[in-house]
Amino acid sequence: MSHAFQCRVYYEDTDLAGIVYYANYLKFIERARTEWVRGLGIDQARLKAEAGIVFAVRRVEADYLSPARFDDLLTVETATEQLTPARIVLRQTVLRGAERLFDARVTLVALGASGRPARLPAELRHLLA
Repeated sequence: MSHAFQCRVYYEDTDLAGIVYYANYLKFIERARTEWVRGLGIDQARLKAEAGIVFAVRRVEADYLSPARFDDLLTVETATEQLTPARIVLRQTVLRGAERLFDARVTLVALGASGRPARLPAELRHLLA
């Protein structure tokens, strides 16, 4: 099961060549992850306040396949690839229509209030699976 998030490429997202600056793909997939979690009914602010748990990116493996350009309408698909008690591995793909522009494998970890790895509550793991 995957989640789809749409975003438009704005002028500020592009470089002098008129294509999306490479680091902005990380922003696009971050927004998609936030909306994916929100769509699952997870309130990240409440999770931090009540359980002291936050998500942090531990690793990103990225492949830039084809450039996006100003005014393109992009879709970011997010799907869970692996889930452990304290780690989530996601596959995220940026598409323009059916054309794949960017692929990423993102590893997130759950951190407790001390900044150390923490186990995700069972009900949260169930929602993320």
